Amino acid sequence: MIATNSTIDRITGKISDQSLLFQYTIKLVLLVSFLELVLYRLVSRLGMHLSKLAQTHEWIIPTFTALTEIGQWLLNVVAILLFLALGVGVINRMAGRGFVGSNRIVIPCVALLLLLTVGFLLIPPAFLGSAIYNFVALIALICLMAEYLSTHTEWSHRAMGITYLLGIGGWLYYQIVSTTYSFIGTVAAPPFVYEAHRGGEGLMVLSSILVFWAYGRGVSFRTRNQRQRRRAIWFWATAGSIFTLMLFLDYLLNRYDPGMANNIRKAADGIGWIFQFGMGYTFFLPFALYMTGLLCWSYTVIKLLTMGRIAGYGLGLMFIAGYALLYSNLTLMVVLGVMLLT
Repeated sequence: MIATNSTIDRITGKISDQSLLFQYTIKLVLLVSFLELVLYRLVSRLGMHLSKLAQTHEWIIPTFTALTEIGQWLLNVVAILLFLALGVGVINRMAGRGFVGSNRIVIPCVALLLLLTVGFLLIPPAFLGSAIYNFVALIALICLMAEYLSTHTEWSHRAMGITYLLGIGGWLYYQIVSTTYSFIGTVAAPPFVYEAHRGGEGLMVLSSILVFWAYGRGVSFRTRNQRQRRRAIWFWATAGSIFTLMLFLDYLLNRYDPGMANNIRKAADGIGWIFQFGMGYTFFLPFALYMTGLLCWSYTVIKLLTMGRIAGYGLGLMFIAGYALLYSNLTLMVVLGVMLLT
C-alpha cells in the first residue's frame, strides 16, 4: 500500500513541492492561456460571425473589438510567461537530473524552440523555417512522451499519452510535410497529409476522453463515501444526458419542428466554424464525442487543480492549445504541458 501511494504521488505530483517562482508562473500561464483562448481565439471569431447583425445592433462592433484587443494583449502575455516557465523548467530538469538521458535531446530542443521563436519575431519564417520549427517540436514531444511512458506503468496513462502524441503528431506531420513540399516547389501531393490530419483530430478527441480514465478516477458507484457517490451520480447522469441529447438532438428536433431543426443546424455550423478557426477542430466526428471529451477533460483538470496536482496544469495546457498549433506560443504551450506531466 505504501509503495502504491508513493507511486501515485510521483505520477501526479504536487505543485507545492516546486519553487514559488515556478508555482506562480505555471498558475499564471494556465489562467492567462485560458482567458486568451476564450477572448481571442473564440470570442473574436464569434464577433466575425455576428458581423451581419452589426447594422441593427451597434454595440456588437465596439464590444467585440475591445474583447479582441484584450485577447491580443493576453496572447503577448502568454508568450512571455511561456518563455519564463520553460526556462525555469529546463533549469529544474538540469538541477534534478543533469544533462543525461532524455535531457540530452529535450533541453537542446526546447532551447532551440525558444531561440527560433525570438528569431521569427525579427525575421518572419518561410516554409523551411516553419518545417524546422515543427520538426524540432515533434522531436521534443517524442522524447518527453517516451520519458512519460517509461515512468508511468499503468495502461490508462500509457494509452492517454500515446493517443495524445499520435494526435498532435498528426498535425505536426501535416505541417512539416506540407511546408516542405511547398518549399521544394513540387506539384505532387504530399503523402498521407489528409489522413494524418483527420486521424490526428480523432486521436486528440479520444485522448481527451482517456484523460478521465487516466487521472479522473473517483466517480465510482462502488465507493462507500457518500460525497464521492453523490459526485459519481451527478457526473454520470450529466455525462449520459448530454451524450444522449447531442446524439439524437437533430433527429428529435426534425420530428418536432423541421424549421427549428434547420435553424439549429445553421447555428451549429457557425459554432463549428468558430472552434475550427480557434482550436483547429473540424468536427467531422459526431458532435457528441467532442462534448464527451470536453466534459471528461474539464472534470479531470478541475479535480486535479483542486487537489494541487501539477498534472492538472500540464493537461490543461496540452488541450487549451487545441489541435491546430497555428502560433508558436501554442506549440510551446504543448511542450510545457507534456513537460509538466513528466
